[in-house]
Amino acid sequence: MDFLIADTFTDSLARLTGDEQKAVKTTAFDLQMNPASPGLSFHKLDKAKDKNFWSVQVNADIRLIVHKTEGSLLLCYVNHHDKAYDWAERRKLETHPRTGAAQLVEIRKTVKEIVVPVYVQAERPAPPKPRLFADKPDEELLGYGVPAEWLNDVRQANEDSLLLLADRLPGEAAEALLELATGGKPRVAKPATPVTNPFDHPDAQRRFRVMTNVEELQRALDFPWEKWTVFLHPEQRQWVERDYTGSARVSGSAGTGKTIVALHRAAHLARTHPEARVLLTTFSDTLANALHTKLKRLVGSEPRLAERIDGLQHRSTDHPKHGHDGHRG
Repeated sequence: MDFLIADTFTDSLARLTGDEQKAVKTTAFDLQMNPASPGLSFHKLDKAKDKNFWSVQVNADIRLIVHKTEGSLLLCYVNHHDKAYDWAERRKLETHPRTGAAQLVEIRKTVKEIVVPVYVQAERPAPPKPRLFADKPDEELLGYGVPAEWLNDVRQANEDSLLLLADRLPGEAAEALLELATGGKPRVAKPATPVTNPFDHPDAQRRFRVMTNVEELQRALDFPWEKWTVFLHPEQRQWVERDYTGSARVSGSAGTGKTIVALHRAAHLARTHPEARVLLTTFSDTLANALHTKLKRLVGSEPRLAERIDGLQHRSTDHPKHGHDGHRG
């Protein structure tokens, strides 16, 4: 059985008190070691639309929401009892019909409009703002990862409602809509090879992660804010795992993720070449120290792997003062 965590779980965990977090982590480790343990208290959520949602008792008040099937156990959310149940009752885990990626989708609820009688002549209302995506066909919006039941809401969105709508959509759909609204053309993340497991899709891997051992889970729970160590952005993964015929250069402006790609590339090379040593260099002591810290977080649970990755300062007498920063590997 695959044991996974969702970014919604780590986000909700971070909002609890320190003592509550310790209790949740203990329960999470117990679930990973033996989900069938008689010491764990599972309760099926009868009101949830997704019949695979269960709650797990952490203590008298805290409940951990899991999605359980024959092949996987996914930690989804944690909170106080009523809030945890409410979260689960408003969501479902599904495979997107167009992209094939696993998504935690907020269930679209019908809200009855309350009509208030007008007794005083009101000023003429301002004309409605134009809808941003009214002319977009279903196939295009679905291709961006918009859940099918949210298509009508997306078509009604204008500049005032877009940000509120984006908060309720999966990340790839929200990013694509914001890109469209600002005149851009979104890039759709596609797997290098067809995937049969919806959790293997690049869009799914930005929010779900398989935990292969206790140490990996420990790192994910200890450093939820350092999400790059666990959730590599799907558009970056291709540069990490690609087979190159020689040297390769990744260039870009500050903040585009070059260092993240370099770190994950070094770990990938060390894993795929178990007899090799990998050299990761940079041009200052400050950056070298930062690389060392992040590398420990990335491969700290694999000490033999970490021993084969060297991070050193690189000094060059002809290093240009200006130009693109690039990593080779």
